[in-house]
Amino acid sequence: MTDETAALSTFTQPDGVALCSDDVLFHIQANGDWLYLDSPLPAKFSALFSSILHCIDDEYFLITPVEKVKVTVEAYPLLLVDYQASPSDTHSNDELIFTSSIGTQLSAINVADIIITDNGIYAPLVRGLVGQLNRACYYRYINEYVSFDS
Repeated sequence: MTDETAALSTFTQPDGVALCSDDVLFHIQANGDWLYLDSPLPAKFSALFSSILHCIDDEYFLITPVEKVKVTVEAYPLLLVDYQASPSDTHSNDELIFTSSIGTQLSAINVADIIITDNGIYAPLVRGLVGQLNRACYYRYINEYVSFDS
């Protein structure tokens, strides 16, 4: 459980937050677009809702102190489109601040925590979420941080 998820539990009822409905109201597409009842959600609302998005036991929920709503996710909840070095960056502790496709800036992530697989590059985020680097960000990251020397 992340710190934010733990902090949320102090504001909720002792039994936790009840699921509002078994119906899925929100869906996040593989390209990072958010849908509400199968209609596109403006980026400003997607950004707002992403701040309360949690991944718990491989399921996604929007959680407030009084309600919980299911969210389906096609691939990854956030598509990461850009990054910059953290202003407090030192050579021994490389940290990056990512920007998502919906315009949100995410907390600094240590380069050592970023996961590179054959299928993509992924960054662990807050509240149990994982973001995937889009194609341009992927190639930029490879060029700047991955060494192919033996």
